[in-house]
Amino acid sequence: MKKVFVTLLFCLLIVGITFSAAAKTTTLTFWTFQELHQQFLEKEVARWNENNPDNQIALEATVYPYDQMHNKLLIALQSGVGAPDIADIEISKFANYLKGNTPQLVAFNDVVDPLMGQMIKARFDNYSKNGNYYGIPYHVGATVMYYNTELTDQAGVDIDDIVTWDDYVAAGQKVKAATGKPMTTVEVTEHWSLYPLISQIGSDIFAEDGSIILDNEKNERVLTFLDDLVHKYDIAIPTPGGFHHSEEYWAFMNDEGAASLMMPLWYMGRFVQYMPDLKGKMAIRPLPVWEEGGNRSAGMGGTGTVVTIQSDHKDLAKDFLVEAKLSVEASHKLWTELGFDPVRWEVWDDPVMSESNQYTDYFKNEDIFGMLLDIKDEINPTMITEQYPQAIDLLKKNVSFKVIKEQSETPAEALKEAADELRQ
Repeated sequence: MKKVFVTLLFCLLIVGITFSAAAKTTTLTFWTFQELHQQFLEKEVARWNENNPDNQIALEATVYPYDQMHNKLLIALQSGVGAPDIADIEISKFANYLKGNTPQLVAFNDVVDPLMGQMIKARFDNYSKNGNYYGIPYHVGATVMYYNTELTDQAGVDIDDIVTWDDYVAAGQKVKAATGKPMTTVEVTEHWSLYPLISQIGSDIFAEDGSIILDNEKNERVLTFLDDLVHKYDIAIPTPGGFHHSEEYWAFMNDEGAASLMMPLWYMGRFVQYMPDLKGKMAIRPLPVWEEGGNRSAGMGGTGTVVTIQSDHKDLAKDFLVEAKLSVEASHKLWTELGFDPVRWEVWDDPVMSESNQYTDYFKNEDIFGMLLDIKDEINPTMITEQYPQAIDLLKKNVSFKVIKEQSETPAEALKEAADELRQ
C-alpha cells in the first residue's frame, strides 16, 4: 500500500510540474505587413524559449496587407478594443499613432536606455515623442551608393575617386559618353531619391520645433540638383515605373540599365531577389558629399515594432522585443537572414558580419560593415511630427513628379506648394 501511495504521489507531482510549466507559456499576438518580419520573429521566439524554459512564449502572428494592417491597428487603438500585444508600424505611418497627449503605445525607455550607448540613437528618435521611445527598429537603413563596376570600369571611372557630388556628376558624364547609359535613375513617385539627400545636406521637412521647413533653400538646392541630373547634365533618367520597387525598374536595372543607384542598405535584398544578373558586378560605397567633410549617409525607411497598452503582457513583450531585435545574437541574424544593417553598431565588426552569405556573395565589397562603422556618426535623425505621413505622401505624389517628370513646376514652386498644404 505504501508503495502504491508513493507511486501515486510521484505521478501527481509530475502532473503538477507539467501543468505548472504549461501555465507559464504566454501567447503574444503580433500584427505585421511583412512576411519576412513574421518569419524572423518566429525564429526569435524559438530562441527565446530555448533560453527561457520557465517563461515560454507562443507567438500568434498575422500578416495583413500594408494599408489594411495600419488602418486596423489604428482603429483598435482608438476604440480601446482588439489591438494585438505587438505590432509593426512603418515609419511613414508612425506619427499617426503618437497623436494626443497619451499615445496608446508602451514606452521602451526602461529596457532601451541601458543599451543606447551601443545603438544608433537617431533610429530610435524616429519612433519617439517627448523623450519616450515607442518603437524598436529593425535596421539603420544607412543610405549608400550602389555602383555597377562593369559599367564604371568601362568608362575608366574609379568609384573610390568619387568623393563629392561634383565628382559624381563628372563620373556620370564619362559613363554616359563611354556606354550611352545613364549614371543613375531618379524616383518621381516615391521619396527615396529626394528625402535622403535632404537629410544628408542637414535639412528636413520639419524643424525641431515642428515648424515646416520643406520649402527652405537647402531643400530647393537638393531638388534642383536632382532635376539637373536629368535635364541639365543628362546623366540620369526618371526611374522606369516611377520608383525603385517597380517591376519595370527591376527589369531595366537587371539589364544593366544604369551605372549606379542611391538607396538604403536594406535594398541589398532587392538586388539579390530581383536583379540576379548583376551578381558580382555591384559594389557599395558611401554617398558622395555636398561639401568636403560633409555627411556621407542618411538613415532612411524603417519599421518600429511596438507594444500596445491593451496588452496584458507588456513587460514580457518588451523584454522579448529587446532580445529579439537588439541583442548581439539577434543583430547577427538581422544581417545574415534579412540583409539588414542592425541598429546595434557594436556588432558591425564581429567576425560573423564578414562571413560569406548570400549578400556578401552578391556584392563586391570586402567589408560592408567596416564602411558603415566609418560613417555611423554621419547619419542625421529625421524629424517625425503628426504631419509626417501627409508630408511623405506629398513628396511621393507631387513634388518630384511635377518638377522632374512633368516639368510643370520649378523646384521652388513645387516645394512651396507642398509646404503651404502642410501649413493649412
